[in-house]
Amino acid sequence: MEYKNRKETPKAYKWDLTAYYKDDKEWEKDYLKIIKEFENIKSYEGKVTKSANMLYQTLEEYFAYESRLTKLFVYASLRHDEALEDADASMLYNKIYKTYNDFCAAASFIEPEIIKEETSKVEKLLETKKLNKYKFYVTNILREKEHMLSSSEEKLIAKLTSTNHTFKNVNMTLLNSTLDYGEVKSEKETRKITNSNYHIIMESTDRNIRRDAYEKLTSKIAEFKNIFAENLVSNMKNTSSMAEIRKFPSTLDSLLFSSNIPNSVVDSLYKVINKNLNVYQKYLKLIKNSLGLKELAYYDLNAQILTDEMSFSIEDAQYLIGEATKIYGEEYHDIIEKAFEEKWVDYCSYKGKASGAYCTSCYGAHPVVLTNFFGKFGDVSAVAHELGHAVNFYLSQQANNKHDYNNDIFVAEVASLTNEIILSNYVIEHSRNKNLKLIALYNLINLIQNNLFDACLEGELENKAYTLIDNGETIDAEYLSSTIYDIRSKYYKDVVNLDDKSKYSWIRREHYFYPFYLFKYATGVSAAIMIASKIINNEDDMKNKYISFLKMGDTDYPVELLKKIGIDMTKEEVYENAVNFFSNLIDEFDKESDK
Repeated sequence: MEYKNRKETPKAYKWDLTAYYKDDKEWEKDYLKIIKEFENIKSYEGKVTKSANMLYQTLEEYFAYESRLTKLFVYASLRHDEALEDADASMLYNKIYKTYNDFCAAASFIEPEIIKEETSKVEKLLETKKLNKYKFYVTNILREKEHMLSSSEEKLIAKLTSTNHTFKNVNMTLLNSTLDYGEVKSEKETRKITNSNYHIIMESTDRNIRRDAYEKLTSKIAEFKNIFAENLVSNMKNTSSMAEIRKFPSTLDSLLFSSNIPNSVVDSLYKVINKNLNVYQKYLKLIKNSLGLKELAYYDLNAQILTDEMSFSIEDAQYLIGEATKIYGEEYHDIIEKAFEEKWVDYCSYKGKASGAYCTSCYGAHPVVLTNFFGKFGDVSAVAHELGHAVNFYLSQQANNKHDYNNDIFVAEVASLTNEIILSNYVIEHSRNKNLKLIALYNLINLIQNNLFDACLEGELENKAYTLIDNGETIDAEYLSSTIYDIRSKYYKDVVNLDDKSKYSWIRREHYFYPFYLFKYATGVSAAIMIASKIINNEDDMKNKYISFLKMGDTDYPVELLKKIGIDMTKEEVYENAVNFFSNLIDEFDKESDK
C-alpha cells in the first residue's frame, strides 16, 4: 500500500500513539518537567552502596527516570520515523536523544560505585528481601568489574557517545529521502524507485525492470560510497575504541560479554554454515531453474519465481495472522487481536517514512510496530514478525519490572521468527489454493535463507572489518566493497554471476550500525525452527514452555533462558537442524511445484 504522503494514508492504517502522548504539546510538557527533575539522581552519588536501603532507593529512582525518558524517546523516534523530513519531529528526536544521554551521564556513577565496592559486601546487601528484584541486575554489574571505568570516566564516555546516532541517521536520511533513484517503466505503469520499495520492485517477474532498478539505485548509492563508508567506519571505530578502553580482547568479545554469550555460540554457527554452503547453493539453483535462466545474476535473487501473483490487503494480513496465532492458545491470540483493535501498527509506505520494519516499546505503554506494507505475502509475514516482538514485549511487561522486562536482542528475534514460521505453516496446512501454498512455502524458504545464510554472509564482512579496526588498520569504501564481493563469491560459488555493482550491497544494510546484530538473526531462526516445529507437532509441552519463555524478559542470560525450554545454542546440532529443515523445505517446494 503506497501513498504519496502520510496525510493521504487512511487513519485505520496508521498507528495510534495516544498511549504514549496525545500530541507533541503533551510530550513537550512532560519533557520540560523531567529535564528539571532527572538530575536529582546525582543526590545519590557517593552513597549507592552505603546500605541496602540506599542501594534500593538509588535503583528505584534511576529506573523511574529511565522509564519516563524512554517513553519520551520512543514517542519522539516514532514521530521522526513517520516523517523523516518533518522538522518538528526531528527536533523532538534530537532533544530527547541529547537529554537521554545527559541523564546517562548524570547517572553514570551508579555502576562504578557498585563495582568498586567489595563484592562480598554487595552480595550481603542483596540478601535484603526488597533487593531481591534487583539481584540479577546487580550481580550482572559485578561481572563488569574488570571492564568498568571510574565514575568521571564513565560520565565522559556517556557524553562522547551522545552523538553516535548521527552516523546512522545521515546514511538513512540519504537513502530514504535525499537520493533520487529515478523510475522504472513497464507496459502498465511508471514507478518511482525508493529505498523502501526497492525490494518489492526487485521481486518483479520482468527481468528488465529488475536490472533497470538495480543499476539505477546501485549507481546512485555508489556515487556516495565514501560518505556511506565514512559514517559506517566511524561508527565501527567508536565501538572498537570502547571495547579497547574497557579492556576487552576484541569488539566481538565486548559485545558478547554484555549478554554473557559464549564464543562457542558464534563458532558453532559459522562452522555449520560454512560446512553447508552446498545447501545454500541448492537454494540458489532452485531460483535459477525456476526462472529458466542460463545465468543467475545478483539482481535475480529476489525475483518472484511464482508466476501467479496474489495480493493481500491489510485486512487479509490481520485475518491470517489472527488465525495462525490461535495455535499458541487464548492468551497469545487475545494480544494479537488487541494489537489490531488498538492500532499498534503503522502499515503503509510513502516517501519520507522510514524504510523496513521494527517493533519498539516502553514500560507502561503498549508496543508499536512500523512496517511498509505493499500487499505481498512477505509483507504479511513481516507484520507477523513484528507482532511476535510486540506480544513478547507485552507479556514480558506484565510479568516483570521496569528494569528487567526488555528482552536481550539474542532472544528477542526468536519470538518474531517463530511467529513467521507459524504463519507460513498455517497457510501451507490450511489453504486449498495450490499457488498460495507455494507462496507460503517459498516465503518460509526465503525467511530461513535471509536469516540464516544471508545474515551469516553479511556478518562475515562485519567480523573481518572489526578485526582490522581492532588491530588499528584503516578500512574504507573500497575495502568494504571488495570484501563483501569476495564473501558473496564464496557463498554463491559458481551459481551466481556476480557483477561489479553487487559490491555496494553493504551500503543499504542498516544492521551494520548495530554491531554484531546480524548473527543473532541466525541463532534466532535456528531456535525458532526448533520451537515452532515442536509447537506444530505438539511435542515436549513446547506451547506452554514457549509462553513462559516470552514472559521471562531479562531475568537471566539469553543462552540460559533458551536452555530452560530445552534449546542449547552452544551446540552445533541446533544449527544443523536448521540447515536440514531448510534443505527439506527446498525439496518439498520442488515436489509441490511438480504436482
